[in-house]
Parts: sequence; structure tokens; C-alpha cells
Amino acid sequence: MLTMYEDLARARMREMEQDASEARRASRLLAARRWQRRAEAASHRARLARLSIR
Repeated sequence: MLTMYEDLARARMREMEQDASEARRASRLLAARRWQRRAEAASHRARLARLSIR
């Protein structure tokens, strides 16, 4: 009987670890998208500045 509860506890821990892993992955993806947008905006500003100098 005890092993059944231990197995359930292990299964819950695995699910919690998977959920945490997915949350970290989603957070990294959002951060990467944010940095990509910032880089694109900086590139655009630099291009405009370069064109205004000419």
C-alpha cells in the first residue's frame, strides 16, 4: 500500500518538474522575442541615423 502512495507522489513530482520546465522554456522564449524586437528597433534607429547623416 505504501508503494502505491510513493508511486503517486513520484508521478506528481515528475508532473510538477515538467510544468516548471515548460514554464522556464516559455519564459526564455518570451525573453528571446523581446530581445529580438529590441535589436530590430536599434537596427532601425541606426539605419535612420545613418541615412540622416548623408
